[in-house]
Amino acid sequence: MRKPVPLWIAALLCVTGLAAASPQAEAAPKTSFRIAWSIYVGWMPWPYAAEAGILKKWADKYGIQIELVEVNDYVESINQYTAGAFDGVVLTNMDCLTIPSAGGVDTTAIILGDYSNGNDAVILKRANPSDHPKLADIAKRKVNLVELSVSQYLLARALDTVHLSERDVTLVNTSDADIVAAFGTGGVGAVVTWNPQVGEVLKNPLAEKVFDSSQVPGEIIDMMGVKTAVLKDNPKLAMALTGAWYEVMSTMSAADAASHTSHQQMATDSGTDIAGFDRQLTTTRMFYDPTEAVAFADGADLPKTMDLVRKFSFDHGLLGQGAPSMDVVGIQFPSGQILGDKGNVKLRFDDEFMKLAAAHKL
Repeated sequence: MRKPVPLWIAALLCVTGLAAASPQAEAAPKTSFRIAWSIYVGWMPWPYAAEAGILKKWADKYGIQIELVEVNDYVESINQYTAGAFDGVVLTNMDCLTIPSAGGVDTTAIILGDYSNGNDAVILKRANPSDHPKLADIAKRKVNLVELSVSQYLLARALDTVHLSERDVTLVNTSDADIVAAFGTGGVGAVVTWNPQVGEVLKNPLAEKVFDSSQVPGEIIDMMGVKTAVLKDNPKLAMALTGAWYEVMSTMSAADAASHTSHQQMATDSGTDIAGFDRQLTTTRMFYDPTEAVAFADGADLPKTMDLVRKFSFDHGLLGQGAPSMDVVGIQFPSGQILGDKGNVKLRFDDEFMKLAAAHKL
């Protein structure tokens, strides 16, 4: 999950031009929609919704069709969404800001499904099995991670807590597919990654977790993003998606046979067993109840989080070539508050459909 491409800016020079060239193309009312997803514990309810017929039931209710498409590479799913291949995509708050929104594609987060609550971690390599290094011991080490990703964001937040910065370590760009193997090789002093890789790395007797996302709760958010132009002319899409999502949330959170079956299917879809999937759920703060998601979306912490995220993104050149400041992209919250350029709002957090779910009005 959640790996951006360090060279994404070059690709966006092409897709942004495409998006800007035909703004009306996305605004026309329609009845058929495509949504991209990729494997991650917090997004596995989507394929289950499709397989169980729940997504079709809600789409039928609103007289539309929704095609859920798996894209094996997370960032590729976002790039394809940005380029116009999809109407919506599952992604994190940071990746939404730095890829489609920074690329000029106005995107609305209609469902805040969860936040990482330990799924992302900083792991040091012990000198021997009895050694217990602390986070501060990361200084001067090589750190393998997916650069310009939420892993690098988490590392920056972690380093700040011990009065260090990225200048005090050596970053080694490593794909998420290679991170587990990399930890087992010589010369690797630390890794930063996300589940399920975190769990695999921690099986190594020399692995010591020294920081994780539970220490910065609510900052790495997993959500459903839909193009704002599509949403404006086709609100039934958001109503169907939200209805399907919270039906699955109700099934997942119930202590019954149906809940077990849903967990088992999601585990299978994500390539693990039910025990492994449920372990990942323990480090994921799922908003099973839409009232919790609404409270989170409306809370005072979300703007503070996005302020941290946009500062990190600007400092690392993720808001576009030549971006004059972190204000270049406007971010709007349910209250109407806007961070950044009010004339260039490209990321919107919308609680409307989650409120309808909470009120049982979908």
